[in-house]
Amino acid sequence: MSCFVFLRMDDPFESNSNICEIKKALQNNDFATAAAKIQEYLDEQDNIALNIAITGESGSGKSTFVNAIRGVDNKDKEAAPTGCVETTKAVTPYPHPNYPNVTVWDLPGVGTTNFPVKKYLEHVGFEKYDFFIIISQTRFSENDANLAKKIKQMEKNFYFVRSKIDADLYSEKESKREFNEKQTLDSIKKNCTEGLQKLGVAAPQVFLVSNFKLHQFDFHLLQNTLQRELPAHKKTTLLFAMPNVSQEIINKKKEAFHNNIKYYAMISAVGAAITVPGLSVSVNLALLIQVVRKYLVGFGLDKPTLQRLAARTGVPMSKLTDGLRSPLVAKTINNGLMLKVLSQLPTITALMIAEEGSKAIPIFGIGISMTLSSFMTYKALSFFLDMLAKDAQTVFTRALGLNTPV
Repeated sequence: MSCFVFLRMDDPFESNSNICEIKKALQNNDFATAAAKIQEYLDEQDNIALNIAITGESGSGKSTFVNAIRGVDNKDKEAAPTGCVETTKAVTPYPHPNYPNVTVWDLPGVGTTNFPVKKYLEHVGFEKYDFFIIISQTRFSENDANLAKKIKQMEKNFYFVRSKIDADLYSEKESKREFNEKQTLDSIKKNCTEGLQKLGVAAPQVFLVSNFKLHQFDFHLLQNTLQRELPAHKKTTLLFAMPNVSQEIINKKKEAFHNNIKYYAMISAVGAAITVPGLSVSVNLALLIQVVRKYLVGFGLDKPTLQRLAARTGVPMSKLTDGLRSPLVAKTINNGLMLKVLSQLPTITALMIAEEGSKAIPIFGIGISMTLSSFMTYKALSFFLDMLAKDAQTVFTRALGLNTPV
């Protein structure tokens, strides 16, 4: 049927039992079952668990890193406690503030009295983590290397993060007459890599990171590496949980959101097949609100996330949001606000009116209505997605004090 133009049977669906059932239902014209399975599939994607272990020696900056990748300021009530002395005495989970299915685990320092290297992984429950990030604020130690080798034996992935790079660069700049940032960074990474190799770690992956300036140095490389090496079904989960530290991440989030629009268009089409007057409009309205809320959270444009960003960067929230394209940023999305926005979009409004009126056409009316509803939802979500992605880029540049893109 033409109403499923956005749900072609040759789409590269993932290998998933729900997707197979969706295909079967579409082939049998059982659209209600297909819609239910699509919703089940989307809900399943939203609840994929991801567990990230942050470890290293005491005082290496683990807790600050835990806060940074969750987009939380150290002073926030949801933050992991930080300090100059060891603050993590036990394995402590910190759920992501927007994605509770993603948990960052702050592990006690490796090699301490209570957590010796030999039994460290057993004590912290290594089996529940998807990967380990080993942090050091100077050169990596023998404890770090031994831990990495044990993690490898357990067939888990691990990554080395050299923290507090901004402080190192500042000290180097202040102490030398001639300072070259790139040469200094290259020297630090080489020193870390060679040190780990001497300790028996083959081909170590080392990333230079500033916990307070994630947009600089190697954090984007770390994020890309993690996403590349995770199992396919967890890649998007990690992506949405990451803070917007680059325009590349925002673009990837937009692409991931766009890949699901065809599924929502299918749900919308099924709602249009029901002949109760006005029901299709209600279904579409609820659907649009549900998805736009996901866009706002994913792009960091919901009010709580913007407040955290303002606290972390020192840029007032009003400055972050002033003059943005979308009237939905930092707002509570309800029927009234959504209808107000849709009323300002002539093409979308015309499709909604035409869809409702087409049901009166004998024989072909329902098919036409389903086609129009599907097309309207696809167009509306594409419009909101594009607008909010641009706003996310603007907020990102304002938070960093950069020139706002046109």
